[in-house]
Formats: sequence, C-alpha cells, structure tokens
Amino acid sequence: MRIAYLVNQYPRISLSFIRREIAGVEKAGVQVSRYSIRALQVSNPVRALDTELLDPADKAEALKTKIVLDIGFLGLLGHLIRVAIQRPISWMQCFQCMLNLCAASEISFFHHLAYMAEACVLLHWFNRDEIEHVHVHFGTNPTSVAMLCNILGGPSYSFTIHGPEEFDKPISLSLPVKIERAKFIVAISDFSKSQLCRWCSHEHWHKIHVVHCGLDKSFLDYKSATPIANKTTFVCVARLSEQKGHFLLLEAIKQLADEGYQFKVVLVGDGPLRPALEALVVEWRLEKFIEFAGWASGSTVRERMLEARALVLPSFAEGLPVVIMEALALNRPVISTYIAGIPELLQNGVCGWLIPSGNVNALAKAMTDVICALPSVLEAMGRTGAERVALHHDATIETQKLVKIFQTAIGLQDSAKSLEELNVTPVELALGTVTTQNS
Repeated sequence: MRIAYLVNQYPRISLSFIRREIAGVEKAGVQVSRYSIRALQVSNPVRALDTELLDPADKAEALKTKIVLDIGFLGLLGHLIRVAIQRPISWMQCFQCMLNLCAASEISFFHHLAYMAEACVLLHWFNRDEIEHVHVHFGTNPTSVAMLCNILGGPSYSFTIHGPEEFDKPISLSLPVKIERAKFIVAISDFSKSQLCRWCSHEHWHKIHVVHCGLDKSFLDYKSATPIANKTTFVCVARLSEQKGHFLLLEAIKQLADEGYQFKVVLVGDGPLRPALEALVVEWRLEKFIEFAGWASGSTVRERMLEARALVLPSFAEGLPVVIMEALALNRPVISTYIAGIPELLQNGVCGWLIPSGNVNALAKAMTDVICALPSVLEAMGRTGAERVALHHDATIETQKLVKIFQTAIGLQDSAKSLEELNVTPVELALGTVTTQNS
C-alpha cells in the first residue's frame, strides 16, 4: 500500500504530531510519500530562528517532502493546460467544482484557480509515484486541492479535522462537500466528530472516525519524572495569537502581581501578537514575572515543562492541544479552558484545572491554587494525567487504528475497481451469480 500525506506547510515545529503519525504508519508497513503545498514561509527570520525547524527530525522530514509551489508559476500554468488537453471532461468537472468552492468562500477566484493548478501538478506526481490514496491534515485549502485532484481522476482522499478553523467557517470551507466526497474523515476528539456530524447528512456519519493525536514513547515511557521544584514557575506553550488567550493571561498575571505573589510565567512560542504583548508587559511593569522564550525545539519545550509547576493554556478556541498531552505525560498538571475536546482529557480537580474561557478571575484563582499547592499534590495530579494520556493518546495505538482505516478504505476501493472490470454488481457477487468467460 502506498499513500500520500498532504499538508499546507510541512514540516513545521507545531506539526510534530503529524511527523509522529507518519512514522507510525510507515512502521506498520505502509509506504508514505510526503507532499506540502508550500514551503515554510518565515516573516521574521530572527524570531523564527531562520526556518523554525529546530528539531533534527523535522529537518529530516523536510528532505523527504515534495513542495508543490516550488514548481513556479509557469509550471503550475503548464500542468493546468496539459490536464485540460489530456482530460477535458474531468477538467471541466473540476473547474465547475472549483467555481462552487469559490462561490462559498471568502477567498478570491485566483486563489481557487491556483488550487486547481496545484491539483493538476499533484495528479501528475501521484500517478508517477503510484499513490493509491491521499490523506490530508486540516480541512482547509489542502483538502480542497486533494478533492479537486480526485475529480481530475486522481486517488481517493481522506482528511483529519483538528479545529477550530474548520468549525468557525464550515460553509466558507465547503466542509459538507469535502465530507461527502471523501473516502473517510478523521476527528481528533468526540467533540470534533460532533461538529462534523452537524455539517453533513447522517448518511455520511459512518465515514467519520475518532483517532486521537498521540505521543511517542519518549513521553509515555518517561519513568524518572522530575519532581516539581519549589520555585513557582508556569509555562505556556502556544503560538502568540488571539485564540490562545495571552492577553487574558497577562491580566491574570497583573492581578496576582498586584496581590503580592512571587512567580514567573514562561511564554514558549512566537506569533503576530508578540510586539503588543511585549509592550503591555512594559506598560504594566511585569518584566520580572514574564519571560518570552520564543520558538523552541521539542527537547527544549520538555525542559521548560519540567522546570514548571504547571502548564497554563487559557485558549478561546482549540481542537485538542497536543501540548496538554505532553505536559500531563511529564507529570505536570494543566490549567486550561472548558472548550472543544479539552475536557475529554483534562479533568477538573483531578489532573488540573478547567476554567470558563475568557474568565480572568477564574484563571487567576487557578494560578493561585497552583502557587499555594504542595508539590506532592501537584505531582499526584500530574501522575493521574499521565495515566490518562497513556490510555487515550498512545501514538502507537492511535496509528494502528488509522492504518486499519486506510486498509479498509483502500481495500474497498480496490474491490470496487475489480467489480467494475468484471462488469459485476455487488448484488450479483453476493448471490453467487457471477460468471466469467473462463467459467
């Protein structure tokens, strides 16, 4: 079996879970070819540390990944024209679907025409590489490209939904159409599955499978857990963007600082809000309470977590953050919000604190609880969280689920092709009325 993985930008430091998934699929004996629509674009090389690829495993993945847009404008145009000549009927069907996607979308016609050109490039590459099926991560433009490629005559496709973008704009992203045409869809949590069910006919619900993002043995086999230190340090690992709730976190930090608590919050990550956050830290005189650590490799993130009493992630919108799994696996309790799939993993008062999203007082109270708690209490909560992660987010187990889905989907596809070649219906096959010229 040979499948393709397609992502908008791969690899990236924030997509290590995809890298782990691909490794697990390959370990199961499935050949995987990696494709990315575009290369990693770095707007600020200093803050992104040149390419944002700090982990050696990510750098190794980059060498294995084919980049569609590296072909250039003339290459895209050439493939678009060539497929129009070679497959005029399929090309026109694809063009009509592209127009439908564009009509529902907030993105321009020229962007969608580019998606179609990218689909033409991938059609050629998939045929050359003998790809049987394409799996996409995120239901945004890469899934549009995979769907258009399928209409042109390319392989079947499936996709994994993470959220929150897909749940915020299901119609603009033509999510119902993508679900209808897909071989199957993967949701990373029960909440994600429920949102998919909202936007498709119940006839397609059977195609939606829950496969959790998982951690590898480097986290799950972390036997010698570092004890929680007496110093009151928190860590927040997240992109500096609106949905992660950093401004709310700063409000809580100011509230606790004004009350006389001594602590520190390390912000691991970077993003568009960094200048505004830095300015607010200076305005509120919080410099000694906050450290901007920037992007970090996986090993550095692990070290930062182990140095902290707890992870804090006051998000407004999420899927189910892998960083919560990582913190719990390292025996660190977590403060996060009652949104999306987070409550499926994080239990309030058991392995952390769940607070209402947007409630700064609740966030400050939870952080106060962490500051005042005995290390032994926090360690006990962390151990409980680690047990839950091992039970529900073992990458090996979750990948095995996904491989079985691949095998079933592609097997059914091959059976359908065989029946078509024999001019046999499934009913005839079931009744045993099939005859061939050799019988």
